Amino acid sequence: MNNKKVNFRVFPGGTLRGRARVPGDKSISHRSIMLGSIAEGVTHISGFLEAEDCLATMNAFRAMGVEIEGPANGEVTVHGVGLYGLKAPGQPLYLGNSGTSMRLLSGLLAGQNFDSVLTGDASLTRRPMRRVTDPLRQMGAVIKTSANGTAPLFIRGGGTLDSLHYDMPVASAQVKSCLLLAGLYAEGETSIIEPAPTRDHTERMLAGFGYPVSREGNRIAVHSGGVLQAAEIDVPSDISSAAFFMVGAAIAENADVTLLHVGVNPTRTGVIDILQLMGANIEIFNRKEVGGEPVADIRIRSSRLKGVDIPEALVPLAIDEFPVLFVAAACAEGETRLSGAEELRVKESDRIQVMADGLQTLGVHAMPTPDGMVIRPHTITGGSVDSHGDHRIAMAFSVAALRALGPIYISNCENVNTSFPTFVSLANSLGLKVLVRQE
Repeated sequence: MNNKKVNFRVFPGGTLRGRARVPGDKSISHRSIMLGSIAEGVTHISGFLEAEDCLATMNAFRAMGVEIEGPANGEVTVHGVGLYGLKAPGQPLYLGNSGTSMRLLSGLLAGQNFDSVLTGDASLTRRPMRRVTDPLRQMGAVIKTSANGTAPLFIRGGGTLDSLHYDMPVASAQVKSCLLLAGLYAEGETSIIEPAPTRDHTERMLAGFGYPVSREGNRIAVHSGGVLQAAEIDVPSDISSAAFFMVGAAIAENADVTLLHVGVNPTRTGVIDILQLMGANIEIFNRKEVGGEPVADIRIRSSRLKGVDIPEALVPLAIDEFPVLFVAAACAEGETRLSGAEELRVKESDRIQVMADGLQTLGVHAMPTPDGMVIRPHTITGGSVDSHGDHRIAMAFSVAALRALGPIYISNCENVNTSFPTFVSLANSLGLKVLVRQE
């Protein structure tokens, strides 16, 4: 493992112009490996995100006996072993910084006939896991956590899972997906009711692998006893990665960026809706469907943004994009208010507090609240901020330099590789001015 610290120095005065395709969607890449591994036959994946989080998922399934070729230029071949073909790993499954891997795998592994241990880096082992372990225990799973309900997770295999009808207290695609995967191994029908729509990649991909999923309103259900059949998967570009350039082009002078083949799944487009509410100049075209997922090209040009009260209905649809949306709010005219986003406090970092601290350092009035933030725009001065090892914080503050008076120094940026390893090269090719220093 590379233990070098990575810091960014981002110079002011850049803009963003050009056409680019950002890397593949992280959520879909994770799920393509998971479902391909437990399917019958050989699954081919193109556009796979070759980032640390997704590679952690891949390595976990390799450790459980799945033959996986690649990745090579985004191409991966998974030789599925079927629902009951996984083998006991010889050691704990190390998942790095990937909360998606840990939460989804906990559901899938609860139904296996072998014991397993899930662990990760210092950040991941601080993140809350009771939201998945509690309902899994209701299904009969035997899972041990730390006293704080965090990883490592010790999962005992060989038991029987009961079906569950679960009314989720908080909208979470990871919890929903965990329980759907456990439901593949449970007796009868497992159903989940979500309080608000969340990303539906798991349901779409299960259907793409030929596994029946029923959806009625906000209720999603699966029956055990089905079979997944190998599939061809083309992973669209990740809208969460595209969001940095969408905001950057909106706030920069003389900007004009077109982002190609971006996933525009309606459970993920909250960032577009919020930017349009703020007055961003966004054009969406070349819409099509690839492998059950809608994709499109997105053109963004310089805009005069205005502050807004962000509708709470959009919060679950943009939960990963708020760090960079806070930067957009800092460059808007008037106050922006966010509420109903307490989930941000238990991401890779406390994204509410960390973004508020950084924006304040850069001269912006950013007042954190228990479930959101109030931002009043101000000239971004430049200065030193700490990303606290959170990839999205590091990239958000990089974008802020487009409107800064001086350089922005960002520390602890090594985890950008978890989701967007080509961020710096792509950003610089479009006109941002990012210098990387390793220590």
